[in-house]
Amino acid sequence: MKLLRRLVAALLTAAIPVGAYAQDDTARARERLVREIAADARDTAAYTGRARFSDAVMGAMAKVPRHLFVPADQRAYAYENRPLPIGHGQTISQPYIVALMSDLADVQPGQRVLEIGTGSGYQAAVLAELGAEVYSIEIVVPVAQAGARALREAGYGRVQTRIGDGYLGWPDAAPFDVIVVTAAPPEIPAPLVEQLKPGGRLVVPVGARGETQQLMVGIKRADGTLDQRRTLPVRFVPFTREAR
Repeated sequence: MKLLRRLVAALLTAAIPVGAYAQDDTARARERLVREIAADARDTAAYTGRARFSDAVMGAMAKVPRHLFVPADQRAYAYENRPLPIGHGQTISQPYIVALMSDLADVQPGQRVLEIGTGSGYQAAVLAELGAEVYSIEIVVPVAQAGARALREAGYGRVQTRIGDGYLGWPDAAPFDVIVVTAAPPEIPAPLVEQLKPGGRLVVPVGARGETQQLMVGIKRADGTLDQRRTLPVRFVPFTREAR
């Protein structure tokens, strides 16, 4: 009887694809990560003014497979709530920060969103999951190529990517409802403000190299100026420009 039970168990195990276990594992890991993000949101509410993020943002964070946007040697840590190296001096942002920036951006389905700094592609995937029409620029060529490939392979092939100087934005696709910047310039680039629609939102970490950065939210006024407010101190890679 014991032998029979072992044989039945073996047959049942063999009938379940190995990938199903991996899918279940990553789904559970994302659920755990979402709970950690929710806890962080409560802890930082005094700075951000948001004790919880929208259901849409949390749903996107629960769905996007972060393990597909990190190098193979980092996949064991993909669902830890921290940044990870992706090579060439770049990182994939902490999931909490990705969720916060997405929530501050207040992206609505169908809006046109510009991302400066494709990086791993993870933030672009979250924006796409929110229903945005996403345009993403990356200046570091191998990072841009890897990020675009990861987006395609993860099923976000509709995200439009470009290699170039993000300071200049994407004039051909402007104006944008939202602009999200994932590297820290010393000051907000004027071309990005110009390419933002009146009433549009800009989320950007600002700070000179070696200084404390502040995550800023700007809303463009009808006169073209930016109404700005700080949220919390952050640490992003410095904004990189083409040599001139």
